[in-house]
Amino acid sequence: MSDTDLAQFHGVFFDEAAEHLAAMESLLLGMDVQAPEAEQLNAVFRAAHSIKGGAATFGFGEITELTHEMETVFDRVRKGEMPLSAPLVDAFLAAGDMLKAMLAARRGNGRGIEPAEVAALCSRLRAFLEPGGASAAAPQAASAAGATPRPQLFEIVFGPFDRKFPAAEVDRLLPDLRGFGELEETTPPARARRRGRAKPPAARVFRIRTEVSAADLGDALAFMADPARVQVRALEPAAPAEAEATPERKEDAGFGLFVDPAALPAAQAAAQGAPANVVPIRPQPKAAAPAAAENASIRVSVQKVDQLINLVGELVITQAMLAQTAARSDPVLYEALHNGLAQLERNTRDLQEAAMSIRMMPISFAFSRFPRLVRDLAHKLGKEVELHMVGEGTELDKGVIEAIVDPLTHLVRNSLDHGIEPPEERVAKGKLARGTITLRAFHHGGSIVIEVSDDGAGLNREKILARARERGMSVSQDMADADVWQLIFEPGFSTAEAVTDVSGRGVGMDVVRRNIKQLGGRIDIESAAGIGTRIRIRLPLTLAILDGMSVRVGKEIFIVPLTFIAEALQPAPGAVRTLQGRGQVIAVRGEYLPVVSLGEVLGMAPDKRRFEDGILVIVEAEGGKCALFVDELVGQHQVVIKSLETNYRKVPGISGATIMGDGRVALILDVAHVVGHAHSRLDKAA
Repeated sequence: MSDTDLAQFHGVFFDEAAEHLAAMESLLLGMDVQAPEAEQLNAVFRAAHSIKGGAATFGFGEITELTHEMETVFDRVRKGEMPLSAPLVDAFLAAGDMLKAMLAARRGNGRGIEPAEVAALCSRLRAFLEPGGASAAAPQAASAAGATPRPQLFEIVFGPFDRKFPAAEVDRLLPDLRGFGELEETTPPARARRRGRAKPPAARVFRIRTEVSAADLGDALAFMADPARVQVRALEPAAPAEAEATPERKEDAGFGLFVDPAALPAAQAAAQGAPANVVPIRPQPKAAAPAAAENASIRVSVQKVDQLINLVGELVITQAMLAQTAARSDPVLYEALHNGLAQLERNTRDLQEAAMSIRMMPISFAFSRFPRLVRDLAHKLGKEVELHMVGEGTELDKGVIEAIVDPLTHLVRNSLDHGIEPPEERVAKGKLARGTITLRAFHHGGSIVIEVSDDGAGLNREKILARARERGMSVSQDMADADVWQLIFEPGFSTAEAVTDVSGRGVGMDVVRRNIKQLGGRIDIESAAGIGTRIRIRLPLTLAILDGMSVRVGKEIFIVPLTFIAEALQPAPGAVRTLQGRGQVIAVRGEYLPVVSLGEVLGMAPDKRRFEDGILVIVEAEGGKCALFVDELVGQHQVVIKSLETNYRKVPGISGATIMGDGRVALILDVAHVVGHAHSRLDKAA
């Protein structure tokens, strides 16, 4: 076959190679180096052999060369002709990283690997075949790890701008950026329009001199803004430590972003008002989880699956409209019609569940990256850490998995850096020298709960309060622990005594909460001094369907996500009390909650004027509660979510929309916004 004919199979090879690399990495990290199992060794060998065979078929010479050396070395290991060692595992993990970079380059998502780099790694692998090869490889790794970075100059470009990401949004990010080093804006002055109004810049350009590595700077930038809106390039040669790092990225950088050395096309850069060689930050292709047992399957593009799910959602809405129309007819005269519609409803629901299950994936696809991250970062920090993963088979929507990886990575890195103590400190406290981090996932109702817990030092209440006072935040010594823990989610908040390339700049936790909120979830913290910390994330199983309670205000129907509802009640006369200048509150089980009229928040006139005539829905979000006053509860529904922002524009207090059975549009409430509105009103009045 010709090259053109073979090109149509490249995608299949890339996917299968990614699966083999993920399986190989998982096996290497799980092996007992002193007594590896024969089947594990054979599986690693087969993974390298399979990648080599596919690469040779398609003429990918650099991949074939590297996997040949890996195959040769591990063949000796599995035959018992040479022992497995920690340096050999390190070398194989480095080879896996380089293969990921090669595959990304072949996909067009990264730069090619220099032949000298491939040759150096092949020589490192061949050294294990020499007498004393394992001991000779260790000093090389130690020297690379011990290299100290020096300040480096980077250029950062934000843009292009639009309504979702205006130029003024960059100003909010500047305080965090200045925490990394000396920052200077070099954007050319904006041209003035005829009427005297300045034309918004196509891009904003900054220069920063920092000791932070390119990979870690990329992580922070990805947290601050959409990676598609940020580009970065080094204006000076990389520091020695970076030059010897894995070409694509440092694995312990954490958030799947890397600085791509390929230049932007000149036309694109000019259109953004940036230099022609500005480099975009792009997400690294995520490796798939280890392949499950072989079964009959086909590969289908995500776009086709999304189209199918969208059509099924429209079918569900149409079926609900037909059912509501038929409800007005006499069931005796139209018995056949009613029976047919009942059968249609059952089939439609089954079809919807089957279609949604296509996008459901085990959370192991997200968890599988953390053994490597914990291993590398624990070694870097000089700590002994064991990672436990529970509930890896728990399934949730693919879109949720992709969106939760970055927040989980930041939480795991924080547990390693701030939570787990150094071995000598743990022993002095009577603990085991080896700390434990546990990732746990399980279903709870219509949601999934993901926990990140550690047996470290726990959060320091007094230190958090002291730092909050230094920042001018309104806090008191009588605050509940849960409220104190929520302070760490404030932008720029950090209790670290020193800034490291792992954490301490106050960048991240606020973005973690924002990302969870955008997924329609919530995050809570439990912590005990000297015992550890548990962070619990509650998320919807899918981003396409929502379990909600429909409520009425005036003539309009709104959907309140069930995840945020604690209870609903009809208050007794006089139960709602008015505080001077601070609105209304109600006592619910010994806790005073602010009462918010949904009609008032949304600028609508409710039918019920007295609280005892309506319903109070107790909602909870971001650690706060409030009582939402509505006219009545209509019922519980499973609704198909439609993006309001995509079809109209972003509306404060509204997270989306759906179509009800009668054809009317019902808006889905942004509960976090409503709760924040209630508490901010109380704070201002105080």
